[in-house]
Formats: sequence, C-alpha cells, structure tokens
Amino acid sequence: MNSAALPYWHVDAFADRPFSGNQAAVMVLGEWLPDPVLQAIAAENMFAETAFLVPEPADGAEWELRWFTPACEIRLCGHATLASGHLLLQRDGGDRVTFRTRQAGILEVRRLPGDALELAFPAITTHPGAWPEAIALLGAQPVEVWRSADRYDVFLFEREQQVRDLSPDLRGLAQLGDHQFICTAPGVATDVVSRVFVPGAGVDEDSVTGSAHAVLTPFWAARLGRDRFTAHQASARGGDLVCRLDGDRAWLGGRCVTVVEGTFYLST
Repeated sequence: MNSAALPYWHVDAFADRPFSGNQAAVMVLGEWLPDPVLQAIAAENMFAETAFLVPEPADGAEWELRWFTPACEIRLCGHATLASGHLLLQRDGGDRVTFRTRQAGILEVRRLPGDALELAFPAITTHPGAWPEAIALLGAQPVEVWRSADRYDVFLFEREQQVRDLSPDLRGLAQLGDHQFICTAPGVATDVVSRVFVPGAGVDEDSVTGSAHAVLTPFWAARLGRDRFTAHQASARGGDLVCRLDGDRAWLGGRCVTVVEGTFYLST
C-alpha cells in the first residue's frame, strides 16, 4: 500500500472570526489525482466544498481550481475560491491570484486594504419565471421567482423575517435536482439578506454562498439602483459580503480566517 501526505487547510470564508462564515477545505496538489479519489477526499472532509488546486500556469491563470461537495463536483463555488485565494496570498505574497476553472472561466482574488479580499465572478443573470413545485416545498409564497439556465433560482420575499423563518422540505427540494434555491429579501441591518438551499448537491443549507451572490449582485443592483451593496446570509453560522457589479463581473468582498493547517494522509 502506498501512502501520500497532502497539505491541508481548513478556512472559514466570508468570516472575520473563527466559527463563522462558510467552512472550506483547501488542498494543494502537485498533480491531479483520479476523480474518484478527489470525491472520496471531499466526502471525508464533509464540508460544503473542498477546493483542489494544481499549479498550472496557462490561459492567463496561475492555478487550476476544482470544487467538490461531499456528493459531487460542482461548476462554481465562491467561498472555497475566496479561501483558496486567502491561503495562496498569505503563503506566497502578492496582491492577486488567478484560477482557471473547467466551467466558470478565469476567476481572480485580490487583496484589499487591511485583511479583506475581493473575488471576481461572472455576473449571473436571471429572468422572470415560475416554479410552483419548488414554492410548495419552500413552504412560503415569494412575490417573484427568477430563474437562470444554470440552475440558479431566486425566490424574492417582501421581508427579511420571511426568509429567516423558512423551513423547507429539503428532501423534496433534492428531488428537483442540483439547483440553488436562493431565497432573498431586503435586509434590516444590511441592504440584502438571503438563505441558500442546495440539497440536490449534498448541501442542505449553505452557510455563505459566493456563487449565489454572483446571481444576487446583478439582481439587487437593478432593484437598488446602485452598483454596490451589503449582504448577509442568514444561515446558522452567518456571513457578510460586500457585493459590487462592474460590467459583467460580480465582485464579492469579505474576509477569511485559517483555523486548521495540517496533513491529509492518503493511502492507495
């Protein structure tokens, strides 16, 4: 039996203190392991996402980045990208780091003044739609439903408390596929509040979801009449973001805290 020692970091993203924000595992590899091994590692970690990085300067990026939930590989993940940028900028220095992804193009994390970071994502547009089956499973009536071709679905409510009070049928939502069910309303302490459910991808309720805010950035910028706003994801852990729309890019600002650094022992 062969054994490999892989560097491992546990980072709380969109957090200014431990035990808040969204947890991500970040693992830097010398080369890609077989996909079933990557999936098994992510299932062992049991975070919403594990980010895997391989140094591969090409196509205007320095690293190749992939994300796995405990159940599957996903096409886009914000908090684990921010966590990866946090790790690499702390470890290697510099003001920015770029990632090539397989389905989301080139992503970038920049260092801001102080210890904040800003993540560039493609802004994801949605269009008015209807989904009565999902509304029934959410258990509350939104005022509008907006949907995208990439399975990001926005349910707009009138008040923050309606979003906080949601108690959806998660098993039922999972049967509808690996959609993000993004429930949002005007906020009280922040401009916008949201909760995000992704049970079809193995994440019942995500703590803080960068990809959902790549949807919410153009969605709310149009409603608020400005290109920058504050947002809070009202999960049990909670997390805060500053969202900024710049053309076709959604910039998501936040902080990260490294809480564990160690070694993952892999036997094959």
